[in-house]
Amino acid sequence: MKLILSRKGFDSSSGGVPSPIFPDGRMLSLPIPEQDEWAEASYRITYEQLRWPGEPIGDLVEQLTRRSVSREHRAHIDPDIFAGSLARGTGWRPIFGQSDAAQAHLENQKVGPGDIFLFFGLFREVELKGSFLGFASSSREKHVIFGWLQVDEVVQVVPVAACRARMPWAVYHPHVCSRGYSHNTLYVASERLSFDGSRPGAGVFHQYCENLRLTAPDQASSSVWLLPAWFAPAGHKSPLTYHRSRERWGTVTKQGVLLRSVGRGQEFVLDCDAYPEARDWLAELFHNAPLTRPSGSRGLSTS
Repeated sequence: MKLILSRKGFDSSSGGVPSPIFPDGRMLSLPIPEQDEWAEASYRITYEQLRWPGEPIGDLVEQLTRRSVSREHRAHIDPDIFAGSLARGTGWRPIFGQSDAAQAHLENQKVGPGDIFLFFGLFREVELKGSFLGFASSSREKHVIFGWLQVDEVVQVVPVAACRARMPWAVYHPHVCSRGYSHNTLYVASERLSFDGSRPGAGVFHQYCENLRLTAPDQASSSVWLLPAWFAPAGHKSPLTYHRSRERWGTVTKQGVLLRSVGRGQEFVLDCDAYPEARDWLAELFHNAPLTRPSGSRGLSTS
């Protein structure tokens, strides 16, 4: 099995701000603004059409970005792993699309069925400031794992018409309704996690907890991570991809190992056969992560 740490969601370059962690601890990864002009108009999804929890997120996006991203802007809903964000067609399954150089990297690493993506993004606590929502002045940006997808099958989106005929429930997806990608590929989720049958094969961690945090505590930069000590490359083991330089890895301590993660790149792959501790870490991660689901208000009270 391979573990892929996959960077997704709002940040300084896509959306301009982090995704929010609400006062009650719930968190929402905001999909990046869609920039692809190839997407067919009939399948385009705006932020106002997306729901969480059961309410449009358009106003939330406008408040956090100070209207630099409007509610009517198209959203690149990928990974699409939360069933409640849209009305779904019969047979819908969680999916993730990748293309171009990032997909070439996944292909080179032979990512396929049984492998698991852990999606992470940039987050920051928010609070009510008068009648508007804003980022808490006392909070810092941090990288947090917000979702997962274990691969059941890999689908090439070529030709597009054949993919749409095979997966009519996915025609809205940006990697299916666009013709502008190379190496265009879909990763379709398994029904259940192979190592934890109580969890679906894909989903979202709706509640923040420290187990999901990658950024090391008390670090000014969100890109400095604190990982379990076994992540540190030793001997001839291949390290987490894009992190071959030993200068990026700190000294192993009882707390773990610090990693200065790269600022560019989307998909960081680790071969769990070389790092068998990864399986126990994954099981513990899912065991400790809350199972709460979003409902009612968004917990915006500051009390």
